[in-house]
Amino acid sequence: MLPPSDEVEWFARVNGMAVSMPIESNAILLDVLRDQVGSLGTKRGCDMGTCGCCSVLIDGTPRLSCLMLAQEADGCQITTIEGLADGHHLHPIQQTFTECGGSQCGFCTPGFLVVISALLDGNPSPSDGEIKTAIEGNLCRCTGYQQIVDSVRAASDILVSGRGTPDATDAKSDPHPGYDGDPR
Repeated sequence: MLPPSDEVEWFARVNGMAVSMPIESNAILLDVLRDQVGSLGTKRGCDMGTCGCCSVLIDGTPRLSCLMLAQEADGCQITTIEGLADGHHLHPIQQTFTECGGSQCGFCTPGFLVVISALLDGNPSPSDGEIKTAIEGNLCRCTGYQQIVDSVRAASDILVSGRGTPDATDAKSDPHPGYDGDPR
């Protein structure tokens, strides 16, 4: 039986918010983000660093939170999927994933979006080869990856054009015109 680990005080800026709390000294960053901070978009996939579902940005660099002790991120700026949007405006890659079918079941989507946002922040016009290299550590069992690459290209077009994404709270057209709510 292992003795309990010591508690340490942990501080980070998670999605722009200052977070300070006691954590176990051997706590994994993924567990702290999900269980203590409440960033449930960060997914637990393989726990071995092979799927990319747990990807977060640490000071702007993609990292696998399942392979990182939380103490390694002490004092850092951490961005999870919840921190990509700018208020009501989705990050362009979030917008284009919905438009181009970049996500199917959605389980791997947060990891892809975080990694791709870092790519686009450093290179708003990546080539197909650069896109594929950036996402090579993320696994998707549904899309076949082409829709993901198409999503990145579309997001790149948004970033290069400077047009931005619409306010996510804008009214949308009725997807069922003429439906009055009567189930008959």
